[in-house]
Amino acid sequence: MVKRMKKILPVLFLINTVISQAQDETVKKLQTDAGKTIKKETDTIQKTWKKGGLFNINLSQGSLSNWAAGGDDFSLSLNSILSLYGFYKKDKHSWDNTLDLNFGYLRTTSLGSRKNDDRFDLLSKYGYAIASKWNVAALFNFRTQLANGYTYSNNIKTFSSAFLSPAYLILSLGLDYKPNDRFSVFMSPVTARWVIVKDDSLSAKGYYGVSPGDHSKSEFGAFVSANYIQDINKTVNYKGRLDLFSNYKHKPEKVDVFFSNLLSVKLSRILSATWNVDLIYDDDVRLFGKDGKSPAWQLKSLVGLGLLVKF
Repeated sequence: MVKRMKKILPVLFLINTVISQAQDETVKKLQTDAGKTIKKETDTIQKTWKKGGLFNINLSQGSLSNWAAGGDDFSLSLNSILSLYGFYKKDKHSWDNTLDLNFGYLRTTSLGSRKNDDRFDLLSKYGYAIASKWNVAALFNFRTQLANGYTYSNNIKTFSSAFLSPAYLILSLGLDYKPNDRFSVFMSPVTARWVIVKDDSLSAKGYYGVSPGDHSKSEFGAFVSANYIQDINKTVNYKGRLDLFSNYKHKPEKVDVFFSNLLSVKLSRILSATWNVDLIYDDDVRLFGKDGKSPAWQLKSLVGLGLLVKF
């Protein structure tokens, strides 16, 4: 009996070894396959959505006391920018979304408190591919500001704008030319635009093209929107947008222009420089000009140094 057991034990040991190795190989294969599946799903999600943005805040403060060269006794400037984007692409479907929030505040002893930047801008565009680089697309855009605004002609403070006063709402159908993920041009001959002036005092004066006493005005025309986002290198990023609108109902030759540019330069891990330039022309905005009642080109240029976070 003992001799028989001595013969059987090596056989059992060999069988157990073979089974263990087979099990190890099976487990390793399952782990590898699972890893490949997870990686494949992650890659698919990453390829489907391209998301990112930046947050920038610039703060400067100065004070003087008995300063012979002159200047304000106290000055404080705060400017912030939040710019987000999310681009979806799968098969023939695409969906581009951008959100821009800007706000700037300035306080000095001579000028008092006032804002020098204020913008809320949401753009969403859905496209269906019909050819290489071409989509049939629908576009939605809403643009306004967050706080009350004032003009200071001849040092006289005059209330000129507020939240939803004005606001611009655009719904458009057209073609979208998109050669790559960084650049696109949307073109539409059929665009509806609404100009909203919610504030009673501003609507009573007929500001921003509404009839006196009305709170909104509808327009129909042609619309073009070009967008460009580019990481020039690891430290420099540019984002630009040009919108053109021609109102078929009233002075179609007077094309409204909205041109926005943001250049950011990463100087170190936490320090950055930004340059924000906006250019606007709207024939219905007659708060400026030489007589204060004529349309004029609106220009805003802000250069800042501060904290920049990209994500």
